[in-house]
Amino acid sequence: MPPVPLLRPREVVRAFERLGWSVARQHGSHIVMTRPGHIATLSIPDHPEVARGTLRALIIKAGLTIAEFVSADER
Repeated sequence: MPPVPLLRPREVVRAFERLGWSVARQHGSHIVMTRPGHIATLSIPDHPEVARGTLRALIIKAGLTIAEFVSADER
């Protein structure tokens, strides 16, 4: 299993967009993403960097593996 990368919020949003998620809104310092047919929403903090634990939780909530997310980030 690859390690969880340390990324900026815009890089995280870009990777999730490649995986079919879209930005629904931004409320304060959090970017909310949704995906049609998926019950969960992802709330990405718009801070200088997204903490590894937070990113791991977002990946799991999206129903992905870390490897799937990392491969989408590398495109």
